[in-house]
Amino acid sequence: METAEHLEHLLQALLGEKGQTAAKLPPTEAERRQLLRALLNVRPAVPLAEALLAEQDRLLLSWREERTLTDCRTLTPAPLDARIFLWQGDITTLKVPAIVNAANPRLLGCFHPLHNCIDNLIHSAAGFRLRLACAALMEAQGHDEPPGGVKLTLGFCLPAAYVLHAVGPKVTDGVVTEEDRDALRACYRNCLDLAQAHGLCGVAFCCISTGCYGFPAEEAAQLAVETVYHHLSRCPTVEQVIFNVFLDRDLVLYRRLLGWPDSHLQEEPA
Repeated sequence: METAEHLEHLLQALLGEKGQTAAKLPPTEAERRQLLRALLNVRPAVPLAEALLAEQDRLLLSWREERTLTDCRTLTPAPLDARIFLWQGDITTLKVPAIVNAANPRLLGCFHPLHNCIDNLIHSAAGFRLRLACAALMEAQGHDEPPGGVKLTLGFCLPAAYVLHAVGPKVTDGVVTEEDRDALRACYRNCLDLAQAHGLCGVAFCCISTGCYGFPAEEAAQLAVETVYHHLSRCPTVEQVIFNVFLDRDLVLYRRLLGWPDSHLQEEPA
């Protein structure tokens, strides 16, 4: 079966679950890919037939080959510490032992179709097996993950082997409390500790809590760098920590904190 046929078959199955007809699928493959993503974004964490999951995997892995991936081993260390790196780009294209997802307390991913938060992007690129894996963890736990808590899953269709799901603090009314700061520090420490416990040599951190959770970007970056820098000595297995940024604003913040000269702040790290 060709990729286009796999896509159409999977769309028909998912639309069928919702009692909708697939007779009027979007005409272009790009639109059909978006529809697949949206349908999986909103699908509850209930089992999906293994044949359909395998079909999804084939599609996502095929589409991954179309993207430009970055190998973490090609990055240049920061002046601050030879184990710390900075990279600007889409974290779902980074080949690294583990990436960090800014998760919500339910850990099930973002249910808003096609939302461009990092939680949605990671779950969309990893595939529906990630939501099912997270649901199994949460069912076993029996309660939401608290701020500062972290869980580990496989990365499934991501180039990263694992995902560390970190629940950051949600800042209320723009006022950062000491409890918020402690929770954010805990996210970084717990991710490093889990990576150490599982023998993972590299971790890529997103900017936890600085999006819709409202933590001020500059203070969050400072806490992130300070916490990682001081905690790395306890995690000898972790040979590489990457701060992944997407916005130019965050690139400038992290470059300064990681020791690059001000005159080079606008240059992207190698």
